[in-house]
Amino acid sequence: MANVEFKTLNNGEKMPFIGIGTWQASDEEIETAIDAALEAGYRHIDTAPVYGNEQAIGRVLKRWLDAGKVKREELFIVTKLPPVANGPSDVEPTIKKSLADLQLSYVDLYLIHTPFSLYTNEDGSFKLDEEGLMTPDLRTNHAATWVEMEKLVAEGLAKSIGVSNFDKEQVGRLLKSAKIRPATNQIEHHVYLQQRELVDFCKAEGIAITAYSPLGSRGIAAFNAAAGLVRDLPDLIEIPVVKEIAAAHGKTPAQVLLRWIIDTGVIAIPKSTNAGRLRENLNVFDFKLTDAEVAKLLALDQDLRVCDFAFFHGVERHPEFRFKNQYTK
Repeated sequence: MANVEFKTLNNGEKMPFIGIGTWQASDEEIETAIDAALEAGYRHIDTAPVYGNEQAIGRVLKRWLDAGKVKREELFIVTKLPPVANGPSDVEPTIKKSLADLQLSYVDLYLIHTPFSLYTNEDGSFKLDEEGLMTPDLRTNHAATWVEMEKLVAEGLAKSIGVSNFDKEQVGRLLKSAKIRPATNQIEHHVYLQQRELVDFCKAEGIAITAYSPLGSRGIAAFNAAAGLVRDLPDLIEIPVVKEIAAAHGKTPAQVLLRWIIDTGVIAIPKSTNAGRLRENLNVFDFKLTDAEVAKLLALDQDLRVCDFAFFHGVERHPEFRFKNQYTK
């Protein structure tokens, strides 16, 4: 089993620096991947209702827990309050549905998945307006939802609570009323989108950063295409400087990109369903980057967002939507 290091959160809970992301994987793929990840030594698993795989993950966790191959307290399970159900009244029923699907009595971390909200129809499909655009739910109230999130901690349904995709202003506004400070802010973070001002602000406030898409996200191109979007997205693994640093250390480019992230105290959740890459992604604690190498990676920042939420066309009209994409003015 690979050696794993931990980040101590602002409430004293310990979160593994490397977890497995699970977006865009079929049930069969995710069951195989979670089995392989647990065998490799992963204990941090990140999921969400909108990924559609909580039941599959729950089946694997139950097998491992029932067989005594892992103890519940050794796992760090993260799930989220979805964009289509993030009002105050949604919090408790939504986490209870996730817990039933995951076959767990609590999660280690529960996040508000996005700062914006969307309407759905009774059948769960997105509600579209007369122009065929998704309809934003303008009732979003972070402070009111956070009150209900805090109750989950008191009730033992979540050990920690946090946010995802929040910008500096949104985090700062939430802190003004929060009794429990967010433990983490999960954001897109990689060498091409470093978001240093946001990262530094959260760190100063004692809020850990979790990096999603830390290796970019080659899979999102297909996801965008299915939504009728065509974007030319770079492959971070092929960046010449990254390949050069990897060769110097006898490591893969992915390992270099992950080492750069965790060296700054940021947690990373790379997604893979390949057993070999899963092991590689976890095997990043036995080398260090030089100051010169870190400087080269810092210089790569392009403010290039891979997940720009353009696939939620219409939500850019929500006042809490802060991302730039082809539909924003």
